[in-house]
Amino acid sequence: MMQKTEVQRDMRDDRTEGARKELARMIAQWIGQRELLETAVPGVRLAQRTAPTTPCSVTYGPSLTVIAQGRKRVALGTTTFIYDASHFLLTSLDLPAIASVVEASEKEPCLAMSIAIDMSVVRELLAREELQVPDIPTNSPGMGVAETTPDLLDACCRLLRLLSSPEDIPILHGLIQREILYRVLRSAEGARLRAIATQGEQSHRTAKAIAWIRANFQQPLVMEDLAQVSGMAVSTLHHHFRALTAMSPLQYQKQVRLQIARKRMLLDELDANAAAFEVGYESASQFNREYSRFFGQPPIRDVRMLRAQSGPAS
Repeated sequence: MMQKTEVQRDMRDDRTEGARKELARMIAQWIGQRELLETAVPGVRLAQRTAPTTPCSVTYGPSLTVIAQGRKRVALGTTTFIYDASHFLLTSLDLPAIASVVEASEKEPCLAMSIAIDMSVVRELLAREELQVPDIPTNSPGMGVAETTPDLLDACCRLLRLLSSPEDIPILHGLIQREILYRVLRSAEGARLRAIATQGEQSHRTAKAIAWIRANFQQPLVMEDLAQVSGMAVSTLHHHFRALTAMSPLQYQKQVRLQIARKRMLLDELDANAAAFEVGYESASQFNREYSRFFGQPPIRDVRMLRAQSGPAS
């Protein structure tokens, strides 16, 4: 019996390694020399890094990120997650975080595949009685890591194979992404998705508040109004908001504002004062102070550095 179990484990490991190598090969093939690629498959993005990176501020939307090669680190508040070729990252709602690549080289670049999560599909799957989703402790953050199984890797490979037959994408991509979500819901992190997707649960109510902040980031934040949006008392909302995002609603709004201002300066060439007022700041000096504290240097110097790093458009 023990020998049979060991044989099954070895077969599973071989299958996992084979699928991981195939996924890495396809990501490398399609991304070429680029660092990012929005593929023709809706919601699927590929990423590549050939060296470790310094920590930078990013916002993760509801998504699944599978690493085919290399290793990344993401910090949500005081909690740090490491994900690599053996573990995927699940983000169940929009979360500002600090991310970095910690294992990558020219010979073996960090290769990743990110899949946006459609919550309507999650709700549809959860409506099936056959699907049993494991529980997680209450007050868990809206981000976590879990083991990357061979079944999940197989599905990711099939999704990328659609790039070779574009005529199949409109029909088949939804079916494969549905399978991927099913695999995630069956994983140890599946309850995070269930909590956000399920009407009435505190996590879902908090997600409504988060969505409101992102859609109305320029407006002054009044906790009583936000609590009304979520259908919770102010103290309850504050507690669950911090549990999911590792920050207060005001801190969350500040990070959203700063990241959007940075993007507007970088892409639309706004100056710091114009960007500050556009995202809701009433004081340019306050914007400069908070921007410097968050990104490590003043807006003009930071944007100049980002432009230098990106180089000419490819």
